[in-house]
Amino acid sequence: MDRNIFNDDKCESRLYIGNLDLRITEAALIKMFSPFGKIISEDFLWHNRGPKRGEPRGYAFIQFSTKEEAKLAKEKMHGRMACGRPLVVRLASEKYMIEGATNSSKVAGDASRMSLSGSSSGQISRSAKIAAIKNKLKDMEEESHNSKKQKQDEVS
Repeated sequence: MDRNIFNDDKCESRLYIGNLDLRITEAALIKMFSPFGKIISEDFLWHNRGPKRGEPRGYAFIQFSTKEEAKLAKEKMHGRMACGRPLVVRLASEKYMIEGATNSSKVAGDASRMSLSGSSSGQISRSAKIAAIKNKLKDMEEESHNSKKQKQDEVS
């Protein structure tokens, strides 16, 4: 496979898998997703400090060799029940953009924690990081405007 094609498609072939039951293991996750294509990497996230240290975080990332395989896995697995919970499966770049629209401060926090951790899971696309930052700034401006308005209302 041409290396440049792989690099261009990397963001589109990486899936976010969320709402994982804590009983689901890395091996079980790989087994669930391997029918859809060649898995080239998998990042199963664990709590690395605090009272939950060593326990699964409830989400993971899977990198397929092609974006077509990732899209097929997303179509077939999103909403599928696993240990009594519906899986949330999205392209990794989609996850940050979608959540950014509803909960940008969490996304910006997650993005900064991931990039600080130095793990491969922190490799979100540049455009996703920019979108998260823009949404965070917008929320901060709205909060500032609302608090100024409340103070003005209290004074009058």
